[in-house]
Amino acid sequence: MHAITISEPGGPEALVWEEVPDPVPGEGEVLVEVVAGAVNRADILQRQGHYDPPPGASPHPGLECSGRIAALGPGVGGWAVGDEVCALLSGGGYAEKVAVPAGQLLPVPEGLGIKQAAALPEVVCTVWSNVFMIAHLRPGETLLVHGGSSGIGTMAIQLAKAVGARVAVTAGSEEKLARCAELGADILINYREQDFVDELRKATDGAGADVILDNMGAKYLARNVKALAVNGRLAIIGMQGGVKGELNIGALLAKRAAISATSLRARPLEEKAAIVAAVREHVWPLVAGGHVRPVIDREIPMPDAAEAHRVVEESGHVGKVLLVVP
Repeated sequence: MHAITISEPGGPEALVWEEVPDPVPGEGEVLVEVVAGAVNRADILQRQGHYDPPPGASPHPGLECSGRIAALGPGVGGWAVGDEVCALLSGGGYAEKVAVPAGQLLPVPEGLGIKQAAALPEVVCTVWSNVFMIAHLRPGETLLVHGGSSGIGTMAIQLAKAVGARVAVTAGSEEKLARCAELGADILINYREQDFVDELRKATDGAGADVILDNMGAKYLARNVKALAVNGRLAIIGMQGGVKGELNIGALLAKRAAISATSLRARPLEEKAAIVAAVREHVWPLVAGGHVRPVIDREIPMPDAAEAHRVVEESGHVGKVLLVVP
């Protein structure tokens, strides 16, 4: 098969489409013939040499894909060769084939094309596990999403609105904020021109956000705590703004607030399987009913993954960038 390889860390040109050995599904795994994958920030970090795959994972980048089951490994039940699926991966999505633990498979939702489904697993599992399983966002509460026009952000807006929450977003342009509003965002904050703490307080009569989904990390830590409501929950899922910040424990105690920080890639198989099962139960009906949809900016042939990385690094896109197997 062909796959994107990274012989040496570097810029987008480090991504090379070349022939590699086919993966072989092990115990409890299936082999998926890939139709499409999607670009995530973690893939860029891996390309740069900052985010190695977990032990035993594919060396090729790619944390989600869609395709058709080509073979079943030993001990797999409930799936059949030819089933159309999408999958949460620890790596290997930038390839023509990938071996996947059966617990990380999802059927392609009704009403969605197989290529479109590649844009779902990583973002849906990230949002559902952090915003709902850990931070327990409830109807009537306010969710603040940093990077509202990203793949994670566009999904978080839709899922929060679907359960009856109010949504505030930050984004870097009026065009991106307009796209967020189309998805249902109620409070629009241009982080280049406005202070999100002040704007959120104005919009919530001083209460703040019950839940914050943060991709920035250290840079926003202190301001995120200020923006939290009493009993608020801060869910950190990224480090685009650095890894070391100063935390005012007194401010956290005064608000009886909580901070969680998680990633999906290195979680044990059983934890990933539990998240995928929860997504299938709670989110897939929303997708099938047309209430939630992946936002796809563009499709790029997988051999041109370097171009896809340039697009994502320039941050001019909205939603997900897909990589389509030729």
